[in-house]
This record gives sequence, C-alpha cells and structure tokens, in this order.
Amino acid sequence: MQGAPVIVVNANTKREQGRKAQLGNIQAAKAVSDIVLTTLGPRSMLKMLLDPMGGIVMTNDGNAILREIDVQHPAAKSMIELARAQDEEVGDGTTSVIILAGEMMVAARPFIEKNIHPTEIVNGYFRALEDSVKILDEISQQIDTDKKEEVMKALQSCIGTKFAFRWGTLISDLSLQATRIVLRGGNINKLNLEIKRYAKVEKIPGGTLEESSVLEGVMINKDVTHPRMRREIKNPRIILLDCTLEYKKGESMTNMEMTKESDMTDALQQEINEVALMCNDILKHKPDIVITEKGVSDLAQHFLLKGNVSVIRRVRKTDNTRIARVSGATIVNRPEELQETDVGTLCGTFEVKKIGDDYFAFFVDCQNPTACSIIFEQVHQKMF
Repeated sequence: MQGAPVIVVNANTKREQGRKAQLGNIQAAKAVSDIVLTTLGPRSMLKMLLDPMGGIVMTNDGNAILREIDVQHPAAKSMIELARAQDEEVGDGTTSVIILAGEMMVAARPFIEKNIHPTEIVNGYFRALEDSVKILDEISQQIDTDKKEEVMKALQSCIGTKFAFRWGTLISDLSLQATRIVLRGGNINKLNLEIKRYAKVEKIPGGTLEESSVLEGVMINKDVTHPRMRREIKNPRIILLDCTLEYKKGESMTNMEMTKESDMTDALQQEINEVALMCNDILKHKPDIVITEKGVSDLAQHFLLKGNVSVIRRVRKTDNTRIARVSGATIVNRPEELQETDVGTLCGTFEVKKIGDDYFAFFVDCQNPTACSIIFEQVHQKMF
C-alpha cells in the first residue's frame, strides 16, 4: 500500500490570508513603486546598485533597476514581471507602468478597509480601463513613420530622461538610423526583438560622444589570423562557417601503435591531407574572406593563405548572424556542404583598422544591409 505524500513546511513559513494578505500585497507593490519613483521625469536621479558579481551599476532605467534587485514577496515579484513584460512588448515605459500599478494598488486600500469585496474593486478597474482606452483614442495622434520630424518627437519623449538634453537629438538620430536599417528586412511585428538582435552598440574608449555614428554594416573586434593576410578587400566574397578548420581527432581515447620509423611521418601526412581536403572544399568557391565561429589550425591558415584568403576565427554567433545579414552569405556547418549560393557578395568593402590598442574588422558599403553597428566614442586613425 502506497503511503500518503508528506508535505514539509519550513518553520519560518508564514501563511497569511484575508485582509492581512491583501494589505500586505498592497504594501509590497507600493514599496517596489517607491524604488523607481524618483527615476521618472526630466529631473530624475540615478540609482546606485550592487550587482551579483560585485560591480556597481548606476542607472535610472526602471527595468534595469528592478532586474538587479532581489525580492521574495510574491506581489513584488509580480510587479517586476510587469516591468519585464512592458519592456519586451513596448520597449519603453517600464518605470511609468510600475508607478501607475503601485498607485492603483494604494487607491484600493480604503475600499479593502471598508470590507468591499476585491471582485467589486476589480470590476471598477475594468470600467476604468474601458474609459481610459476611449480617452486615449480621442487624444492620440497618428504618426507618419516616413516623416522624420514626427518620429523624432516620439523618440525624444522616450530618450529625454535617459540622456542630458544636449545629447538628446544626437541619440535620437542614432536610434532612428539604426531602426530603419534593421527594418529593411525585418518583421515589423517583432521589431523590438529584431533591433536587439541585429543592431549592436560597440563602445570604443578614447573619443567624444559627437563622433558616434551608425555604421551601415558590421564592425567586430577581431583581426585576421595571419599578418600576411589581406586587411583591405573591395567587393569580397565571404564564406561564413560554424565549424572548426582543424584535424578532427577521435572522441574516444585512441592509441597509435608504430612499428616502423615512417609510421609517425605517415600519421602526420594523413592529418595534413585531411586539413588540405577541408581547405580545398572552401577554396574551390574562390572566397576572399573566411569567417568561422570556432578555431582555425595553423595548417589550415597556411593553405588558406596560399589561396590568398583572409581568415577571422572565434567570432560570436550573434556577430556571425549580423555579418550574414549585411553580406548575403549563409552560415554553413560543414565545408563540404558549401555551395555557390552560400557565398556572400553584397559587402562593398572589408578592412581592418587599428583603433587605440585593438584591431577592428569593418564590413561596410553593403547593398541594402539589414543589420548595423552603433559606434560610440569612435577614434579615427590610420589603418595599419
């Protein structure tokens, strides 16, 4: 006979119900709302937070603040989920929605204390929602997305609290340019997700904010793997890979028994032949640039250098996807599966520049790119 399940309750667990639980929920919601209350408006103040890694975060973005704080109360967690949902659906208004929710919970407190049933209070919220939607329909204004002035007004209302007024127009211009580039080939219903995925902010210390720009192409913090490889190519043929260009060793433990002096030489020759075969599958498509997310062995670099190919290795998956969007290339998992249609030819210029102490690879002058890099504090120096 099977025994009944045993439920273990922590000695510190408190179970609240009735009016006490309702008032506790209101108090928790108000506490979360008060955290971000002073971060709203043109005279907003920054919050200094300690993240889990011990670093200091200073921000006045409500969603970022609520993401960093740790809460235990269920109602407070619901408020944080509300901010996260607002950010994912709209991308703005996280602070406002938290403050509104907190004030609406506080407004319900007198009715709870008068023993009015919560269902009646919720019905009142729904009636207020219907009236709010009607009023919003009356006062709303249609924005023509083709007119820059109208779009900029809406943008500056979102960005005005995040930056000093003197930078408001600059940041709005950058965000509008980046959005329009991503919008060329994106799904408008998932625009917020597309922007996060295909518009990346690259920060380069040493310049001034006025030098910031939107690159109609992609910039990655990488250099070619060999100093003799070309660092500037016009109209390159680009191949993108998601595999290693190395000799594949056995997954399990393998032993080699050598009985002759030539066995070691034969084993090394077999490794050379395997890598050469892999490189030949790439070279037959006559690429100028090969980019892979994994490693490239010295032997593979040698064969590709003889074929006058520039190689970039260990690129992030997100960067590889953005390069695919601007070059028209397809990311391939195995070199032997490469086809002519997988080669990207839409990029106009590839060049590697040294900015400060780091090398950066630029893919620019592309035909209708649908991904971009937003460069902050750029310093222009001569290419090495």
